[in-house]
Amino acid sequence: MLFKKKTPNDMWLIAGLGNPGAKYARNRHNIGFMAAEKISEVYGFGPFKTKNKGLLSEGNIKGQKIALLLPQTYMNVSGESVQPVAKFYKIPPGRIIALYDEIELPPGKMRVKKGGGNAGHNGLKSLDEHLPGTDYWRVRLGVGRPPHKDMDVADYVLGNFAADDQVWLDGLLKAVAEHIPQLLEGKDSEFMNKVTLDTKEKLGEK
Repeated sequence: MLFKKKTPNDMWLIAGLGNPGAKYARNRHNIGFMAAEKISEVYGFGPFKTKNKGLLSEGNIKGQKIALLLPQTYMNVSGESVQPVAKFYKIPPGRIIALYDEIELPPGKMRVKKGGGNAGHNGLKSLDEHLPGTDYWRVRLGVGRPPHKDMDVADYVLGNFAADDQVWLDGLLKAVAEHIPQLLEGKDSEFMNKVTLDTKEKLGEK
């Protein structure tokens, strides 16, 4: 039954970070939402239902039980949705994966790490404030920096992806979804390597 409590360490929580509503749907800042939605599509998750200020779905990825969350709180207060969901399922920070945009990575690149600072990302700041620990997994999805030095970063990330971005964006989202089982098994380096290999061609690399 959906939303039945689980025992500690029995599940993973994957949270795609972004802003709710059609106005923000194609924003660079919403690439975390897009990645979570692709995971739902690839692994046949059930419909998202409203719970704890978010849209939540349960599913299974290669034998791992997953709670998939799209916080509907706006990016800056994502923790207000992630924390109560994690508490309900008794999921510790070490079994939480946050998917989010990263301006310090070139478009189409991905990096993953466990724990660390928030590097000024407002979504992570909120998670750090609300979760009982900061050793959650961070999947950083590169969107690049503004093309002009005088362009405001907030305006850039709240802008939509360009049509030319679609090739690498589709490739990145697909690769993250297809190889996320590696991260769930603790093989973070293998996860990153497989995503990198899958996306090279989309980025025009050899």
